[in-house]
Amino acid sequence: SGHIRRMSATVDTLIGLAATHFKVDRSTITPDADVFESLGIDSVQVLELLSELELALNVELPDYELRDVRTFAELAARIDQRL
Repeated sequence: SGHIRRMSATVDTLIGLAATHFKVDRSTITPDADVFESLGIDSVQVLELLSELELALNVELPDYELRDVRTFAELAARIDQRL
């Protein structure tokens, strides 16, 4: 079915880490889901997640890069640009 896009490895890793870190059922999170709403987190908690991602993916993400990011797909795209 064409509506399911193949997930990039980055977005897959991102969702896996986020689900584990915030104890959310991974199957409820899609790449187009809102990071804050789907995890029930605020901007302080998202920074915790980013620290974990930086370690897991060995990438540096400056906070300003993430100001307008809402979805997992957008966040993964920003990470991919820096890998």
